[in-house]
Amino acid sequence: MNGSVTVSVKSVLLAALVLLGLVTAYLLGGQGDVGVPASASTEPESATGQEPQRLVRMTASGEATAVPDEMSFVLSVTAKRDNLDDALAAASTTMRRVLAELEKHDVTKTDVQTTGLQMHPEYDYPAYSPPVLTGYRVTQRATVHVRELAKGGTAVAAAVQTGGNGVRVRNIRLEIGDPDSVLELARDAAVEEATAKAEQYAGATGQALGDVVGIREVGTPARPAAQPVYLQSYRSAALADLKMPIRAGEDELKVQVEVVWSIA
Repeated sequence: MNGSVTVSVKSVLLAALVLLGLVTAYLLGGQGDVGVPASASTEPESATGQEPQRLVRMTASGEATAVPDEMSFVLSVTAKRDNLDDALAAASTTMRRVLAELEKHDVTKTDVQTTGLQMHPEYDYPAYSPPVLTGYRVTQRATVHVRELAKGGTAVAAAVQTGGNGVRVRNIRLEIGDPDSVLELARDAAVEEATAKAEQYAGATGQALGDVVGIREVGTPARPAAQPVYLQSYRSAALADLKMPIRAGEDELKVQVEVVWSIA
């Protein structure tokens, strides 16, 4: 069967241009670095692009001493009566009388804190017989804070003498009224010691300290524990003529700090 095919000149020219473009792209793709900008870097960069900072880290302790200037003690009042109501009333009356006497030694109401109340029956245990109730005992306790150590001895003696045999004084302790001011001196000493150590290490390696980039206290500052003077109880007979001389001594407070410097 006979047929005819007509091809336009325009179609032939278009096909030739497409073929020429493909050949050119193939040739350029095989020429290695052709097409890569001159400013592009082929070396990997660091995470920050900077050198790591050089630091000196030093830990040091500072100490400061102070003389205790306050005192505290535990006051207890005991009364025994045939019935509970009478025992409670007697103990309360004695406690009020003792606290009124302490006010004469500058012990205010805010310096006294009630810390305990005990009420219980007491029995006698005869041989071969059932227990016999002998009465009820009531004990009231309070912590007393004397803000002037010089008045502490007379306050203790006055409390015992006023209350009689039913009063006990125990756990006498010496305290520092303002420990924070003493801790400030300890912090200054700790920073001074840390600086001296850091300068020594830097100088030994031929370097110099830069700015402080961090500082913190390591742990909790060691506040002084109240110093016990006497732990046993006292009866009024033992304190009737006692002037209660008190030697305060010294307490030591400590602070530990960590300081970080940059290397200049």
